[in-house]
Amino acid sequence: MDLAMSREEREKFLAETHVGVIAVPDDRTDLAPLQLPIWYDYRPGGEIVLLTERVSRKAELIRLAGRFSCCVQDERPPYRYVSVEGPVVAEEDVDPDEWEALAHRYLDADEAASYLAANRHQLRDNATFRMRPEHWRTADFEAFAATFG
Repeated sequence: MDLAMSREEREKFLAETHVGVIAVPDDRTDLAPLQLPIWYDYRPGGEIVLLTERVSRKAELIRLAGRFSCCVQDERPPYRYVSVEGPVVAEEDVDPDEWEALAHRYLDADEAASYLAANRHQLRDNATFRMRPEHWRTADFEAFAATFG
């Protein structure tokens, strides 16, 4: 049974609001890859966009590796996930409009306003990383779940 999503399905799913988990190789040989939850943005056909502290271990490892992976999932049955990996194509200063849009993507209007007011320092302390999706892994377990339902 093929559980893979079509290109349209996977891009639509990735564009929905999910907390992503990125993974990036850790240059310390005694450690597994660094994996952390993130807020991200994605538009079908575009790039994964994430913001993080410029001086964080996460940013340092992303720069060293030049790539990362991101996995998002729907935890409600029937389960679905999209995992995407690719090269970093840009590191930029944070665009205030993009930062605000990201806050509103994950928080309701009042929470987003409070978050933005309390975290203005992120405009100077954070950087924006853009990753071009190159390799996709997906699964939608709806058809599988129907076989035993």
